[in-house]
Amino acid sequence: MNRLFKIFLFSFMLLFLTCNISFAKISRSPYRIVQDPTGVYIVEIIASRAKDRLVPYCVEGLETNLDVFNSTNARLVVNAGFFDPKNKKTVSYLISDSKVLLDPTKNENLTKNKALEPYLDKIFNRSEFRILKDSKGKIVYDIAAHNDKIQDGFTLKHSIQAGPLLLPELKLEEEFFVLVKDGKIISESASALHKYARTAIGIRNNNVYLFIVTNDAPMNLKELADLTRKWGMQKAMAFDGGGSTSFDSQELHIISEKDNQARKLKSFLILK
Repeated sequence: MNRLFKIFLFSFMLLFLTCNISFAKISRSPYRIVQDPTGVYIVEIIASRAKDRLVPYCVEGLETNLDVFNSTNARLVVNAGFFDPKNKKTVSYLISDSKVLLDPTKNENLTKNKALEPYLDKIFNRSEFRILKDSKGKIVYDIAAHNDKIQDGFTLKHSIQAGPLLLPELKLEEEFFVLVKDGKIISESASALHKYARTAIGIRNNNVYLFIVTNDAPMNLKELADLTRKWGMQKAMAFDGGGSTSFDSQELHIISEKDNQARKLKSFLILK
């Protein structure tokens, strides 16, 4: 009887240790996904664990978010910058390893559009998510206008542009997401004032947060800004939204295009 008890005790301890090892592996994940009471998914990316693995990504033509998730073997992929589906060219800057890979000034559908010509400076200077690095390898995340100065002591390693800025203040007019004349809104971009699926990125204590607003709980950009404020973001900006809103990880797959068809996109943020 004593021998059987010892065998049982040994088996229990072995099971306990195995479970703890498994839990330790899970708890070291560089991200976690939670769901807000509104139904919005929030993805927390922990900077100390993500390190150099959070990077922008772009494709030659257009691909779905899921295609990129599968082809890169990434931990997660989310849609990012704006693009022109007609000519498959970018409307947002993307810098990877300090090289400009996507440049909206080379999109003739944008630069030769007479109606947009007076507002191109605002479009080209929209907000961008930045990944900065100092000489000791320290990584800092930031959100700033494209033309804003880089923080002293850091170099710009990666960036991906979209907009508008949500926090510390919503910049719809400054980034040409609404056009106001004589105190009246006469046009809007990205359906800024209407409720749609949305994607946003925020920063709190140098951790990165993704906000995935699905078709089940659509928001306008002001509501999106309020959501990021509720979650304590110090800075936040929108990525492309509507049917472009896409997210893929092992745990979660989200698409927002009509009829559950995944939209083909130009640029992404991935966690390798």
